Amino acid sequence: MQDAFVKALDVWPRDGIPSSPAGWIVATARNRAIDIVRRDTRGRTLVRQIAVDRRRTGGTAAPEVGSQLMRDDQLRLIFTCCHPAIRVEHQVALTLRLVAGLTPSEVARAFLLSEATLAKRLVRAKYKVKAAHIPYRVPRDAELPGSLRAVLSVLYLIYNSGADDPENRADLRGEALRLARELVAQMPDEPEAAGLLALVLLCEARAPGRRAGGDLVLLRDQDRSLWDRALINEGQDLVLTCLQRRRVGPFQLQAAIHGVHCAAVRFEETDWATILRFYDRLVALMPTPVVVLNRAVVVAETQGPAAALRLLDSVADELDDNHLLHASRAAMLNRLGRLDDAERAYGSAIDRAPTETETRFLAARRKDLAQERQGGHAALGRQGD
Repeated sequence: MQDAFVKALDVWPRDGIPSSPAGWIVATARNRAIDIVRRDTRGRTLVRQIAVDRRRTGGTAAPEVGSQLMRDDQLRLIFTCCHPAIRVEHQVALTLRLVAGLTPSEVARAFLLSEATLAKRLVRAKYKVKAAHIPYRVPRDAELPGSLRAVLSVLYLIYNSGADDPENRADLRGEALRLARELVAQMPDEPEAAGLLALVLLCEARAPGRRAGGDLVLLRDQDRSLWDRALINEGQDLVLTCLQRRRVGPFQLQAAIHGVHCAAVRFEETDWATILRFYDRLVALMPTPVVVLNRAVVVAETQGPAAALRLLDSVADELDDNHLLHASRAAMLNRLGRLDDAERAYGSAIDRAPTETETRFLAARRKDLAQERQGGHAALGRQGD
């Protein structure tokens, strides 16, 4: 893949950008891999198989090497990049960059990292590929489960990248959903694969209600009649099926949480107690600061904003660069009547917001808060008179 990008830097400025840049990169990388194999005496058997496949398909098909399950070129490439010898977070970063085509800033945002930190992570991943002589090939059947966690993370982050920027990257949502369906078809006995598909389906079902006129809409204010009931039913059925296997994992739990949200006809009818139980299990499996942040929002609905604020403050250092942490703190401080602190928290969230849409949304929330404060001061003044 690195050789393919280097060649693109040389060829594209001279010959122009191809109509399908991603396809050009994949084809060039594949051809480069074939060249390497041909020079390797241990790969003579593989070369003969490639030659047979090319003659059979007129030279257009990808070589069918390794597992017969991986028929989708893009899914095959993701599995190849997510080699178990590389640290999971490095696998995901490298695959998002090289396969999904996300920019360094987009990959960094997906990981809640600075671009500088992300760049170091990518360098380490590339060095590991070279130092460990990790082959460019499809994993064997026995190796596939070892790569599954990273592959699932990649697909979910690809989906989220499309959801965060629907105007420019809406195609990523459809591609992530397609690949998730393909993965479940190829690995039907993996409940976490089904959990990921359910999660993406339920997220996609609610996508039409998340924006109005280009602006973000909070869950409590969304028009639920816009939600896609067919996708919701499909996602909820998948959740029930995979949970019944009693091999519960993080993606199944996240899908279950979304399923409970989708079951409520109105925001006021949300079963927060059940959602909190799912979050308790999720924290036990995946005790990351982001999961704690999301759980805190649910705690606010079950135990009040003060308890939620304590949880948010417990992860404030780890998530200081995350605008959602500061926006959540602002909402809790507002509910507690600490308006000055809430306004400052909104300011911190605005400073860290990654997109113009989120900046505009947070600025509107801070403006509403300022107007509320002015109204309160005016009322106090009249009372004094």
